[in-house]
Amino acid sequence: MPRLTYQTSVASLIQFIALMLLGVPFTLINIISTCHSDNSNCVSNMISSLILYILFAAWFGMIVLLGVAAQKKRSRMFAFLLIGFELVTLVGCLIDFPHDTSIFDRFTVLVCAALSVWVIYIASRLFLAGNKRVVKKSGPIRRVRKSR
Repeated sequence: MPRLTYQTSVASLIQFIALMLLGVPFTLINIISTCHSDNSNCVSNMISSLILYILFAAWFGMIVLLGVAAQKKRSRMFAFLLIGFELVTLVGCLIDFPHDTSIFDRFTVLVCAALSVWVIYIASRLFLAGNKRVVKKSGPIRRVRKSR
């Protein structure tokens, strides 16, 4: 597997796909549990859950656009904005973690936090490199001896 040294677009797209796929069962479980326990709030909860899912999709879609822009233009500004958006996402995940009751919810939050840290790492490498090439850390410089 190739190392993603500066590919913020790929990393943010993986984050988007993973969290949207995990969000579908989370939203369905929330709707079904509310409709099962309280029929009077079923429709309003379904509408609010779908609106919340769409807002999450828009948020992570904006992160994907920032990731693409940061990678294509190798822009420090876009990389910095991406880091900021991911920090907000990470803080939201960490605030949500203690309030989740099911194992699936906690798993989703941990995946969200891990992917946010991963994208922050890649974006920070891009930010530090600026418009230069992002390279792996090199070991000690070896000098080649000339034979006499």
